[in-house]
Amino acid sequence: MSIQVLKPKFHVDECLEAVRECLEIGWTGMGFKTVQFEQAWKEYTGHKYAYYLNSNTVGLHLAMKILKMNGGWADGDEVITTPITFVSTNHAIMYENLHPVFADLDEYLCLDPEDVEKKITDKTRAVVFVGYGGRVGQLDKIIEICKKHNLRLILDAAHMSGTKVNGVCPGIWDGVDVTVYSFQAVKNLATGDSGMICWTNEENDKVTRQLAWLGINKDTYTRSNKGTYAWKYDVDYVGYKYNGNAIMAAIALVQLPYLDEENARRRQIVDMYNEGFKNNKNIKAVPAPHHDECSYHIYELIVPDREALLGELAKNDIYGGVHYRDNTEYSMYLYANGTCPKAHEVSQHLITLPLHMWLTDEDVQKIIDVVNGFTA
Repeated sequence: MSIQVLKPKFHVDECLEAVRECLEIGWTGMGFKTVQFEQAWKEYTGHKYAYYLNSNTVGLHLAMKILKMNGGWADGDEVITTPITFVSTNHAIMYENLHPVFADLDEYLCLDPEDVEKKITDKTRAVVFVGYGGRVGQLDKIIEICKKHNLRLILDAAHMSGTKVNGVCPGIWDGVDVTVYSFQAVKNLATGDSGMICWTNEENDKVTRQLAWLGINKDTYTRSNKGTYAWKYDVDYVGYKYNGNAIMAAIALVQLPYLDEENARRRQIVDMYNEGFKNNKNIKAVPAPHHDECSYHIYELIVPDREALLGELAKNDIYGGVHYRDNTEYSMYLYANGTCPKAHEVSQHLITLPLHMWLTDEDVQKIIDVVNGFTA
């Protein structure tokens, strides 16, 4: 049987029962399970506010839009971001006619604080920090820089479900303005696709809920949860159809209690990889974070010849991946090509090895043997 790079594990019987409840009650849209999951996520993470969305991408867009609205930002104002991420991170900046400015990476493949500070201009308004692979990198230093220069800080926590430092989710650290999570199909806490946006203040949470529901000031669940259906509402904004639904939330509620246990297994697999590769001088693992509760959404190696190794793995029914191509190589971001030399270099050699709950110890050892046999 082939070994995939990413493969979610659903607790199928429990998920089906949770979905069945939605179907039997007749409530599959926004509300019911989405409200339950928002509460469960707040209890799990410590966030004060949480709103369930249909993806991480729309959460990032709403974060940009609301910060722009509240901050008096103008079209063309700058947001510092990373070139090593899925394009949705940077598209969200563009959605609001803001300008992505790319900063280079540190050893954790997260933003390098020194380069971030160099890239700040009088047009800089915010920084987007991507917790690559679940790592916090030097987020603490990025927070200091944002406070020093009065910049807003958006935490793209798409990989960070379950990441904690000393038992605390980085999203609730002082200085993080908004955190956006992903529960996309292959994430650690998987659904079909969905996300969560967590603000630090009530007003932004309130505006988010309206913008994500077409600008309407009362959602359907709220209007129908009073015993009678109150049909009358107002529309305050040109909003979007970004809300999450009860089917996805039902699955998320089932998956959440298993998250810490499964992340612990991910850390075991990472330890096996690191031990297996420690004497191979021709490859380099991305350094472990300086804390012991990383979610490890993905495991990466820096290798001399990525395409050759991917081919060798495929010959053995092992399928790796690449996370991610340097975004400044894409046509729409070519204006920044050459501005992040470390990111560009590493992006030519990154390979993602399988990391998920279906891997046995024997599978992991097979992967280690193939990689070492080909590269050592």
